[in-house]
Amino acid sequence: MSDNTAPNGIVLVDKPQGWTSFDVCAKMRSLLKTKKIGHAGTLDPMATGVMTVLVGGATKAADILPISDKRYLADFRLGIETDTLDITGTVVSEKEFSVKREELVSVLEKFRGEIMQLPPMYSAVHKDGKRLYELARQGIEVEREARKINILSLELVSFDEKTGEGQIDVLCSKGTYIRSLVSDIGSALGCGAVMTALRRTDACGFSIGETHTMEQLCSFAQENTVLEHIISVDRAFEVYGSVNITQAQENRYKNGGDLMAERLKLNGMSAEEGKIFRVYGTEFIGLGIIKDGSLCHYKRLT
Repeated sequence: MSDNTAPNGIVLVDKPQGWTSFDVCAKMRSLLKTKKIGHAGTLDPMATGVMTVLVGGATKAADILPISDKRYLADFRLGIETDTLDITGTVVSEKEFSVKREELVSVLEKFRGEIMQLPPMYSAVHKDGKRLYELARQGIEVEREARKINILSLELVSFDEKTGEGQIDVLCSKGTYIRSLVSDIGSALGCGAVMTALRRTDACGFSIGETHTMEQLCSFAQENTVLEHIISVDRAFEVYGSVNITQAQENRYKNGGDLMAERLKLNGMSAEEGKIFRVYGTEFIGLGIIKDGSLCHYKRLT
């Protein structure tokens, strides 16, 4: 974290069930005593797990994080369908089922890789200037365009053939709706299915083991140690190489000037056109990009 008075960086929160992402950000504003708070990826109220809260200049990183894949543990129940595609919704269909584990494992194969997915009506996707959930709450269902998503990994963790309850482990691209995935799996089995619980275990390159619960964060705040648990935003960009610049170069760079790549210490990396680097002076400054042989500003993150 920067030595500046205002906090800057990332707080990794294990979002509690029942909290909205907005609730988490509001609480963090209070605990950190700062207004500049954002997050990298919304979680539904029923979901728990990794929520990447961005603080100060780190809020500028929300749209440029290099790792956008996310991992989830999702609980499901066969034989039931709801209007929200999860257990919190109104039941619209119930069916008898007789699904063997082997049959379910076979069906999962159809959902691996690049697939098309229809966003649920209860989602934040925009349609004609309104979010779909706003229309859904009015009882209005509209046509939606299917989107291409990528299911990089989909494994069955557990399954009870008698109750139809189980859990899947999903590694997927940004924009994937896990409750839609569960519903589509249920449709492929011919009996329907709903998501009964959801836990995000990885997001933006961070894992659940690195997070803090809201109770822990509140305790840190009472002990006046909460700022110690903000990690530097450059952690989210470690897939990029780094460049160290001198004090004179830092002064020029911070004032908007470009730096000749041939004069930089690129830590063994080549200065290829379009390559992005983490830029360090006396501290982490932000991201730079190679253009026409010079290191140019890509994003200031402090």
